[in-house]
Order: sequence, then C-alpha cells, then structure tokens
Amino acid sequence: MKTRDLDELYRQVRRIEGSPTAIVFEGLMERVGPGRVEEGDGIGSGSIDRHVIERTASHLGQHQLAQLETYLPFLATTGNITPFVGLLGTVMGIIDAFREIGTQGTASISAVAPGVAEALVATAAGLFTAIPAVIAYNYFLTRIRSTAFRLDSVSIELLSSLSTSASKTKPVPVGVRG
Repeated sequence: MKTRDLDELYRQVRRIEGSPTAIVFEGLMERVGPGRVEEGDGIGSGSIDRHVIERTASHLGQHQLAQLETYLPFLATTGNITPFVGLLGTVMGIIDAFREIGTQGTASISAVAPGVAEALVATAAGLFTAIPAVIAYNYFLTRIRSTAFRLDSVSIELLSSLSTSASKTKPVPVGVRG
C-alpha cells in the first residue's frame, strides 16, 4: 500500500459514519496522520513509533467494542430471567386453581380453568420475551465478534503497510546482503 493509497483510504473511511472499523482507522490515521506519512516514513524510520500505534489501535478498538456491548447484559439478563418469571406466574396460577378447588369443594372445570389459564398465559409471556432476547443476544454477540476481528485486521494491515513503507526506503547497511 502506497502513501497515496493510505491517504485515499483515509478519505473514503471518513465518509462512513458510525462504523467502529472506520472510527478506529480514522483514529489511527489521525495519530499517524493523512499526509504525515511521507515517502520514506514508516515504522522503524524514527518518525512513527510502532508501540504508540499498537496502543492507540488497542485503545480505540476496546472503546468501540465496549460501546457495542453496552446492551448485551440487558439482553442476556432478559433471556435468562423471563422464563423464571413465567414459571413463577405458572406456579401462582396453579396455586389459584387449587385454592379455588378448595373453596368450591369440587374439581370441576369451572373451578380449575381460570387458574390453569393464568398459568399458561404466564408461561407464554415468559417464553415470548425470552426467545427473542436470546436470539438478539446471539445475533449481536456474533456481530460484535466479527467487528472485533475486523478491527484487529485493520490495525494489523495499517501496521504492516507502514512497516513495508519503512523497509522499502531504508538503506541496506554496508556488508549486509539480502
């Protein structure tokens, strides 16, 4: 990747608003700078510190991932807790059914049906809430992991590009043959 390619890529990335990958790349380029990477510059040339770029990439990437993960605990908790809330409603409905049997002294359908219906509604409500929450959690977790991979790839590619730029322009010391 040539310097002009980095500058062009930087201009293109700036047009993608809100993308974590674009934000990390933009942050790295602000550190390295569009137009600041001159022919002959690169990691190891003295003008760009590899460790600073690695730390910057790591910090920016972790910050973006933390923002993406903000609502995952809510989805996980919803997916885990709502079946128990439904189960609690089921137990309460069955208790009501038995209480009605005790009050009426008979196990007729009219005595049991309201409590059983309440129990089934509570169970359905718990499942109706939990299933989409678990699906959403898994979907977003997969997307976040994919984004994390892309963030690492962008950082590695930029570091590699800058390293290549530096190695192409460094003079070979006398007595060293390739």
